[in-house]
Amino acid sequence: MNIQGKLIIIGGAVDKGSFTETDLDKSAPQNLNFFEEGILKRIIKESKNKENSRIEVITTASKIPREIGPEYVKAFNYLGANNVDVIHIERREQASEPEVLDRLRAADVVMFTGGDQLRLTSILGGTTFDEILIGKYRNEDFVYAGTSAGAAAASNNMIYQGSSHEALLKGEVKITSGLGLIDDVVIDTHFVQRGRIGRLFQAVVGNPKVLGIGLGEDTGLLITNGRQMEALGSGLVILVDGREIKDTNLTQVELGQPISINHLVTHVMSKSDTFDLDTFKMTIKSSQYV
Repeated sequence: MNIQGKLIIIGGAVDKGSFTETDLDKSAPQNLNFFEEGILKRIIKESKNKENSRIEVITTASKIPREIGPEYVKAFNYLGANNVDVIHIERREQASEPEVLDRLRAADVVMFTGGDQLRLTSILGGTTFDEILIGKYRNEDFVYAGTSAGAAAASNNMIYQGSSHEALLKGEVKITSGLGLIDDVVIDTHFVQRGRIGRLFQAVVGNPKVLGIGLGEDTGLLITNGRQMEALGSGLVILVDGREIKDTNLTQVELGQPISINHLVTHVMSKSDTFDLDTFKMTIKSSQYV
């Protein structure tokens, strides 16, 4: 399938500046790297109409939607995008309201905030809103952007539970269906700071066809054509490739017992590195061998 839209998935804690402060201009210099090169700026750049794009912030995953939504509006406004608003969908029936669907149809960008990815999928999954969202991503010059829960929910396979320190005990990582914009990957967020690599290991060993993607905070991936990935932001993206696994005890041990894995391949990406989901080849932008 020739995907027309773009995904921008973010590991969480996007440095959008402290827009609750009244002295906004004074705080701007300490966030200069974000304003000039940050992920939200890249979202605007990749959108159909740039600063004139219609951006809708979706707060469904958040427990504090009325607080977090305006923060993103202020952040986008500061970066030059002024056609921005918030859609609050807190119950499934709201995802079928004509006004909400019309706003989604008119959007060039949707920005899904963080929170609880299971809340996001349980409210939006299988609704008319979800159907229109997937159709726009597949067929239009459209950007789906999501941070934290909004990133984790973008794929067909979604991690929704699992402690970091027990992640390599069989059964500790819980996976369900996400919103289904991209197949054959599983995405985890707040990855480096919360030590979640074990969660991806277990997700991948259960089905090595799936590529594990771990996103650090203020770090993301731009995925174009559904296949080409570029690292964004200030931190690291960890990729876990299970296709060359030689052996595991996964089916032999009881629930709660440690999992062994032989020959699991990992890649570490930083800003501007790329990865091809068709060939599984990574290109380091500043390679020492070039």
